[in-house]
Amino acid sequence: MAAVCADELAVDPPAAARRLLGATMRSGPVGVRIVEVEAYGGDPAGPWPDPASHSGRGPTKRNAVMFGPAGILYVYLSYGVHTCINVTSGPDGTASAVLIRSGEVVDGLQVARSRRPAARTDADLARGPGNLSSSLGITLGDYGTALLDTSSPIRLELSGELDAAEIASGPRVGVSTAAEQPWRFWLPASAAVSVYRRSPRAPRIDEAS
Repeated sequence: MAAVCADELAVDPPAAARRLLGATMRSGPVGVRIVEVEAYGGDPAGPWPDPASHSGRGPTKRNAVMFGPAGILYVYLSYGVHTCINVTSGPDGTASAVLIRSGEVVDGLQVARSRRPAARTDADLARGPGNLSSSLGITLGDYGTALLDTSSPIRLELSGELDAAEIASGPRVGVSTAAEQPWRFWLPASAAVSVYRRSPRAPRIDEAS
């Protein structure tokens, strides 16, 4: 089963991102259904050059797993505050990953609430990448976890493929380069989808055209 799932994610970044919508990520007692993602490519030598990606300038110690096989957890700290989680994608040796932006808590609701006491509603528990990782209890120490291993403490369970009509797409949130790339995908029917915010450092649309 794990090998089949890996094959499903060993594709181009947008295809992998769409495939992750509706999937469930589990960490201990908490399960979150993924409702919003962003795709990221890699360095100029690869098939999907992406200056907004952490791998956009080539491999480093920080982004090493992005150049490995699909289905590995890539964790990083954003602005020194928020822990963000990604699922690696693409063929082994080709950098790409999908940022998990938002989800709906479907299991372990009380645990998620205890981790996110400031959340006003259950829809807020895992809305936004930092809140999502907090609800799941994922930390930087989980970097490199094999998400498709059924014995892993953090697991990814793919659902059936969604109909294209269920998925919306648009620019990625908060990136200052490649700001118009429509590689953010979400399920409009979900109340847990985050609000789009364009980076103030990104060129104006008339400048970018």
